[in-house]
Amino acid sequence: MDQRVNRPERQSDDPEINLRTAPDKETQAASEAVSPPGRARPRRLRLRLYGAILAALIVIGAGGWWLWQQFTHVFVTDARVAADIVAISSRVPGWVTAVDVIAGDAVHKGDVLVRIDERESHLRAQELDAQLAGVARRREEIEARIVLTDHQTQSRITARQAAVRAAEAALAAAKAQRNLAKTENARAEKLAPGGAITRAYLDQTRAALETARQQVLSAQAGLESARAAVAEAEAARGELAVLQRQLAELGPEEQRLRAQRERAALDLEDRTILMPFDGVVDQTFIDEGEYVTPGQRLLMIHDPDHVRVEANIKETDIRFFRPGKTVTITVDALPGRRFEGTVTRVGQAATSEFALLPNPNPSGNFTKITQRLPVRIAVQQDDGELKPGMMVEVEATTGD
Repeated sequence: MDQRVNRPERQSDDPEINLRTAPDKETQAASEAVSPPGRARPRRLRLRLYGAILAALIVIGAGGWWLWQQFTHVFVTDARVAADIVAISSRVPGWVTAVDVIAGDAVHKGDVLVRIDERESHLRAQELDAQLAGVARRREEIEARIVLTDHQTQSRITARQAAVRAAEAALAAAKAQRNLAKTENARAEKLAPGGAITRAYLDQTRAALETARQQVLSAQAGLESARAAVAEAEAARGELAVLQRQLAELGPEEQRLRAQRERAALDLEDRTILMPFDGVVDQTFIDEGEYVTPGQRLLMIHDPDHVRVEANIKETDIRFFRPGKTVTITVDALPGRRFEGTVTRVGQAATSEFALLPNPNPSGNFTKITQRLPVRIAVQQDDGELKPGMMVEVEATTGD
């Protein structure tokens, strides 16, 4: 028989403490009356056992899940977001007069990025415009001289040709007169010995014949002079050919000046550097007032809508990354987000082949190291959150 000794509990001097402890004692007494004190400890032990079993099941499940993932998936941590970053350079030298953008700006195609001093280019373009205008004036002058010379020489030739025809007619008339005088003289010479004509008439026929002969010579000289005048007029027309050659020489000169003018216009245009496409400015390397040289890098830009993932895959896992394979991408900067990507290109050479210091292993000592091949993965941009250089992880299944 359990003998219990009821000892009086020590009462506190504070009445409030006695009031607070009184209900607790009554509750404890009720619980002791309902549950025997021997059954409380086994119940706690069972709860601890159940907790240990549940924890073990959780650990086993997590480990099983991890093992299943390792056997059925390939995880790649050496991957980054990439984009085609374009370096904008200057084609002309000069002082920078304005830099209209800074790193991080979103710029539309055709917006001004950088301005370079263009005063000298303006002066050169004006000089070439003046030379082209001078060539045009010279062409007009030569063309006018050609028209004038053509009219003058043509009218002169026509007049000389008419003079030739008149000289030919005069020569024909002189010859006919000479023939008539010759016939008259021959008749007089036959009749003079018989006394049929007088001596004076004979002398007249002889004088008329001589005069006719001189007129023929004069007519021949006039004809030759007229023909010489025609030749002179035709020779003067040769000046047209000289003027035509001068006009032809203006063509190459004008073409040369136009090429220089286009080059000057191109130089002037290159002094205002425009955005080639819609994108963002990644970094600027110059400030207003600096002097730049041809080929100097001014700033770097890229199109945020065209990004990709570039990963270096172990050669033992490259068989799981065929073109067209769908993979899962997680970004370190965006926890909880998962992106879907598609393998678009697999490199044809390991990254070690492009090392600055290749290792030909001439000594014969060899340590086998797993090589990596570059893989490009297409991924859809999400409101510009994927930025070049971000670290990502790629997950691919080992099945087809």
